[in-house]
Amino acid sequence: MHIFQKTSLALFSLVLASTGWSAEFAKGQEAYNSADYQTALTEWQVLAEAGLADGQYGLGLLYANGFGVPLDDDQALKWYRLAADQGHAEAQCNLGVMYANGWGVPQSDSIAFTWHSLAAEQGVAPAQVAVAMMYMGGYGTTQDNIQASKWFNVASQLGDSNAASKRDYLNALMTPEEVAEADALANSWMDSYQNSGN
Repeated sequence: MHIFQKTSLALFSLVLASTGWSAEFAKGQEAYNSADYQTALTEWQVLAEAGLADGQYGLGLLYANGFGVPLDDDQALKWYRLAADQGHAEAQCNLGVMYANGWGVPQSDSIAFTWHSLAAEQGVAPAQVAVAMMYMGGYGTTQDNIQASKWFNVASQLGDSNAASKRDYLNALMTPEEVAEADALANSWMDSYQNSGN
């Protein structure tokens, strides 16, 4: 079984409320949160086949973890990619995880970095931590402690409980000027993110 975080899906019900699919999605969400994966599958299958990114993401979660269905990387990739191509941030993050680990695809740090970056820009804290780690180690991108510190800082502000300690560790290796630049970049990103209505 692959381990993907059981991300709270409450946000998505707000998105679906205007589409008329909110009741079906909410049933799937409630079932998923209660480990009733068969009901989640039934509810989300309809949404996914109708082209709704949240339902596609939900199916990706089920197949990626083997919840209520056999674990199937090909199916997980299919549904995550359909959702990610519509801009679904959590699906983008999970595609990044699959590429980083080589689950169902050839391992690729550069493709993982691309998907994680898309999700990070949309405010997904686990993706922001992944991007920071990749910048810090130079995996899939050029090594850059300033960008790494920025993303750890942002993830910390968005509630990741471990990001602050990672940022502090990295900042101790940086010059005061580099830390100041990273902090300014993080503050600018947060201002922009909050002004966009998030």
